[in-house]
Amino acid sequence: MRFFSDNAAAVHPAVLASLHDADQLDTAYDGDRWSRALDGRLSDLFGTACRVLWVPTGTAANCLALGALCPPWGATICHRDAHIQNDEGGAPAFYTHGATLMLADGPGAKLTPASIAAVADAQANDVHRVQPHAVSITNATEYGLAYRPDEVAAIGALARARGWGLHMDGARFANAVAFTGADPADLTWRAGVDALSFGFVKNGGMSAEALVFFGDRHVAETLRRRKRAGLLLSKGRYLAAQVLAMLDGDLWLANARAANARAATLARAAGERLIHPVEANELFLRATPGEAAALRAQGFDFYDWAAGEIRLVTAWDTDEAHVDALAAALARLDAAPGGDGHRELAPGEGVPG
Repeated sequence: MRFFSDNAAAVHPAVLASLHDADQLDTAYDGDRWSRALDGRLSDLFGTACRVLWVPTGTAANCLALGALCPPWGATICHRDAHIQNDEGGAPAFYTHGATLMLADGPGAKLTPASIAAVADAQANDVHRVQPHAVSITNATEYGLAYRPDEVAAIGALARARGWGLHMDGARFANAVAFTGADPADLTWRAGVDALSFGFVKNGGMSAEALVFFGDRHVAETLRRRKRAGLLLSKGRYLAAQVLAMLDGDLWLANARAANARAATLARAAGERLIHPVEANELFLRATPGEAAALRAQGFDFYDWAAGEIRLVTAWDTDEAHVDALAAALARLDAAPGGDGHRELAPGEGVPG
């Protein structure tokens, strides 16, 4: 009963079928009809002209975007718990040829204009110090919180006022849209986002992510960066076909809603163990090492996080029977002698409804 990572989830049957459909002779690289369809399909979804590059990983999408928005001598401001800081093996510096990351703080891995400005304003504007050129936010965040449109817009306004680019790491963008119910446009370009790493692999895809640019400004150079980085697959139609399959009938959104619903079930069972509100498909719970071992002994698989904390992740295909079993197991932990002592959530925390 795996609650380890949505990266390990099964590939949706529609995505597998799309690979078979694309298995025919066509133009190589990104000149095929599937790749050529991406701009139009994503433009329809976002309600504005988009330029879309398929890439095989989220790291590639993030770092190609940062390379477009930030020069080698500049910096991107991100949260200190951001994936680009902690989980991409130095790839941002590699892809940007030396640009740095400036780290800001905020509860639940969320940034605000104030936290971003505090980092930027601490840097004297002289030739001796690296200057910010971009901001990167993650939606949903590394702790499963969703930015609302007004929160993104406030950051976007700050970025525009200072002449910076704004990137959104959307590895779980679908989960954020599913939770907020917002129009995808209101979470992105209307709020000032220049580039979105639109994640599909965690949400039922196999090996394709989409780097979406809102406008043409950075596309030509990023096409060259993608090639130079060894990421221009000769049979790119198989990546494009996966993305198109996820867009058909809003499968991307249906899958995210399914994953979020399973996480919400577990959140209600976890109660006061919750460390962060559950607004996507990740849960962070307080659990002693003994409690974690007891859960594993019952067949549940998950990450140990910080000391006394565990992470659970649901996916589009998480078995509801497994969710019910884990919910019951969590209840048994609290019923056991000493299975208590977890802090109460602050006002506004927890799962709506």
